[in-house]
Amino acid sequence: MACDFFHVDTVLLRRLYVLIFIHHDSRLVRIAGVTATPVADWVTQCARNLSMELADKAHADKFLIRDRDTKFTTSFDAVFAGGGVRIVKSPIRVPQANAICERVIGSIRRCLS
Repeated sequence: MACDFFHVDTVLLRRLYVLIFIHHDSRLVRIAGVTATPVADWVTQCARNLSMELADKAHADKFLIRDRDTKFTTSFDAVFAGGGVRIVKSPIRVPQANAICERVIGSIRRCLS
């Protein structure tokens, strides 16, 4: 599984940030939340919500690929570590390390424009 943020500019010239998760095996994209101010507490709560959904599923994810954004705090990592998911941080300034998530974000951007 991988996660990342992207932004969408609205007609009213507001910028909204979207947190998405994508499962690599099924290519299932989950939009965890949309906000105008993505703070660490909000991101952690989105992770809790997603982990509760994933706890009901039969298969368990083993890894979560994420970048080194400051919004992904240790409490975010702890939510997934509690479920046995290992956090893999992508190297600095290497979006190719999270290529599947970046490709999905590019597809979403092309559909919105």
